[in-house]
Amino acid sequence: MEIIWLGHSCFRIKGKQGTVITDPFAPEFGYKTGKLEADIVTVSHDHPGHNSTAAIAPVASNLAALPADGIFCSRPKVVHAPGEYDIANIWVTGIPSFHDSENGARRGKNCIYLIQIDDIVLCHLGDIGHRLSTQQLQDLGGAEVLFLPVGGHSTIDAAVASEIVRAVDPKLVIPMHYKTAAETSPLDTLDNFSKQMALAEVTAQARLSVTRNTLPDQTRVVVMDYAR
Repeated sequence: MEIIWLGHSCFRIKGKQGTVITDPFAPEFGYKTGKLEADIVTVSHDHPGHNSTAAIAPVASNLAALPADGIFCSRPKVVHAPGEYDIANIWVTGIPSFHDSENGARRGKNCIYLIQIDDIVLCHLGDIGHRLSTQQLQDLGGAEVLFLPVGGHSTIDAAVASEIVRAVDPKLVIPMHYKTAAETSPLDTLDNFSKQMALAEVTAQARLSVTRNTLPDQTRVVVMDYAR
């Protein structure tokens, strides 16, 4: 599969079975994406930085395979709630969580997503605002690629993010939702997380190709450059 970071918490994950876009954002968040196409869009919570699905078109090459009743033909399938979903042989599991450390009292709910595509299990934490519970850690067992917010303020900070990495023990960690030259939200930069993870040198890459054979034996942090 190929992974591209579009900015904020939004990624395009393109596998053999289809394309998934996570947490699409509104233009005011500073990034430019151009035309986006997807078979599936995941939304972690109802906020313009994570739920801007209207402009995303269905993947044209897949239209012929979509149901005759037209359910998916006008737009991609949008997943925005906990549950289990089998969409064109891509498995998506939504796991309930919160956007703050007070059971949602300040910022409401958040949905974590497990996405199984190309025989690899990815986990997108959305805007999680707390440490993972024992049940959540059990639910995330087997997650191999972890998309992790690290910019603090409206989500977990770098210290809690590093704790989650150690608890989940994924093969690949991709930090997201932090301050960049384009980002307009008041977030921390990647520096604090880099220190927490003892990253000696950070070289961002534009895209990441992942197969089961290329997954590392030990946890590795991959810093991605957002699409321009």
